[in-house]
Amino acid sequence: MIKRMLAIWALMLIPSISFAANVQPVSYDMINGGTGNYYYWDDKYTGTGSKTTDYAPLSGGLGDLTDGVIATDHWINTESRTAPGPYVGWQNRNPVITFHFASQTNFQSVGIYFDDANGLGGVNTPAGVTINGKYFAVTDPDANVPFLALFDIGDLDDTDTLTIEITRAIRNGINDWVFVSEVVFTDTSAGPVPEPATMLLLGLGLAGVAVARKRFQK
Repeated sequence: MIKRMLAIWALMLIPSISFAANVQPVSYDMINGGTGNYYYWDDKYTGTGSKTTDYAPLSGGLGDLTDGVIATDHWINTESRTAPGPYVGWQNRNPVITFHFASQTNFQSVGIYFDDANGLGGVNTPAGVTINGKYFAVTDPDANVPFLALFDIGDLDDTDTLTIEITRAIRNGINDWVFVSEVVFTDTSAGPVPEPATMLLLGLGLAGVAVARKRFQK
């Protein structure tokens, strides 16, 4: 009876196992953000280059795009001239961001958190993203909220560098702004990692087996 219960719980656990793990870059290089109504610079950047100059080259550091702060509201409510904001924004150009990692990595996905203000201040969903030469179209969500665009790059070769070019949208002849608050990466090299729900299920399963064992021994 106990063996049968263990087998059932094992089958229940299989779908909840994740084979991806987050991986952090050691640095990224790009041009700084620009200025519009507010300043859309990479305020937290730690590398070389002027983080208070529009479109200045930045290299060798980390900043707003990897600080774990994901904007949940539009640029107009989170940016200002007097305090740092979560977004980096570019206008009239397609920003290229090169991320460097500590070792060769078998990447699974790249996630980019964009603002989608539906044209407010010229801020819209970008047209697409190119990652190490592979182009991905970006679908404009129905909802008028910041969103995560997730890109499957599992078919790319192992690498320690990911170069991401964001292609801005051009609507009605107006060059839109591109706003990004965070970029995240997953790889498949860490092996199976139980998710929180899996750990809870495992605990319940072990508890159930313990109860069954006590009943069986009576």
